[in-house]
Amino acid sequence: MVETFVQSTDDVVRFLKDQHNLIKDLFEEVFSASSDDARRTAFTELRQLLAVHETAEEMIVHPRARGEGAAGDEVVDARLAEEHRAKEMLAALEDTDVAAPEFLPALAKFRDAVVEHADAEEAEEFDSLQRDLDAGQLKAMAAAVRAAEAIAPTRPHPGVESATLNFAVGPFASMLDRARDAIGAVLR
Repeated sequence: MVETFVQSTDDVVRFLKDQHNLIKDLFEEVFSASSDDARRTAFTELRQLLAVHETAEEMIVHPRARGEGAAGDEVVDARLAEEHRAKEMLAALEDTDVAAPEFLPALAKFRDAVVEHADAEEAEEFDSLQRDLDAGQLKAMAAAVRAAEAIAPTRPHPGVESATLNFAVGPFASMLDRARDAIGAVLR
């Protein structure tokens, strides 16, 4: 199953930034894989981490950022639009054989979009959380993010970008995704 471990779990901002760094590292693993099987394995790990990470942000972080008034709504709406496009790109990549000539160029375009999105989150949402929340609140949010990731889907689901939809659809989608992942691992 997806490994979301990062060193810092007492501060939601540090936890999510560490995951952003792990995601960047996983992109490099996919690009530098020495075989199709290694690339497929690295891509599966990347896909799973991205899916659970974004779901947790949609369920926990974005609703908190919306509380920052009109500017918060504008920031979150922009991030959700980016996440929707990223889920569409990831779903298309998931349907493309890692050995296909179009896979790596599409992955590069996707990586660029993900890194730009992560940078925007860090500057526009995470800095605000760091500034506005005390250590106890940051720790509580980190625990909530970890809990959300534990039940999050492991595949992209474009159109499910709100906290409400993630709470309603997420557990069912997660169950199906995790079963599909397990069966796929056995069949490889």
